[in-house]
Amino acid sequence: MTTFRPKYITFDCYGTLTNFQMAEAARDLYGEELDERRMAEFIKNFAAYRLDEILGDWKPYAEVVHNSLERTCKRNGVTFRDEAARMIYERVPTWGPHSDVPAGLAKVAKEIPLVILSNAMNSQIMSNVEKLGAPFHAVYTAEQAQSYKPRFKGFEYMLDMLGCGPEDVLHCSSSFRYDLMSAHDLGIKNKVWVNRGHEPANPYYGYVEIPDISGLPGVVGL
Repeated sequence: MTTFRPKYITFDCYGTLTNFQMAEAARDLYGEELDERRMAEFIKNFAAYRLDEILGDWKPYAEVVHNSLERTCKRNGVTFRDEAARMIYERVPTWGPHSDVPAGLAKVAKEIPLVILSNAMNSQIMSNVEKLGAPFHAVYTAEQAQSYKPRFKGFEYMLDMLGCGPEDVLHCSSSFRYDLMSAHDLGIKNKVWVNRGHEPANPYYGYVEIPDISGLPGVVGL
């Protein structure tokens, strides 16, 4: 795989490229109400409910945030506030990249087209993409596909739009649950796991591990 040169390198955006700061947003809003142990539990629950909220039919991401935050507050005995959900949602387009991302992407983009498949809204994602410091051939969203990862429909939409098959892409993500498991099941054999500490390693799914995007050029022989 170290010499595989794909037609496209496809990426998850939030968490992998963009510094996903849902935990920090929750801490800012609820940190004064919860001690550290309860805050850690709140953050863990919030992440779990966000995943649960996207496994059904597509709905706007503002609803995903609202519903998951409301369920988290209920579970943790905290008062839910509509304005807190709006504040978290409105922070999303302000988030910038991990520090390793711009240089790593820029080097690869000179040779291979870059593509994003993101659980994003059309109105938000480009603000994040513009901060990544490299040109992208295409950016596909859950709103366009009418489906969130880890469901397969978004990946299928992306491949259809690119006019290629699973064998033509290298998919890069920091998440097994959202990306790499689905990519594996859909026959995308060439995968990169960016180990940002979000999840434990799972070698069953077949990937090259890198600590950050600075390692990506070496994966494709650049």
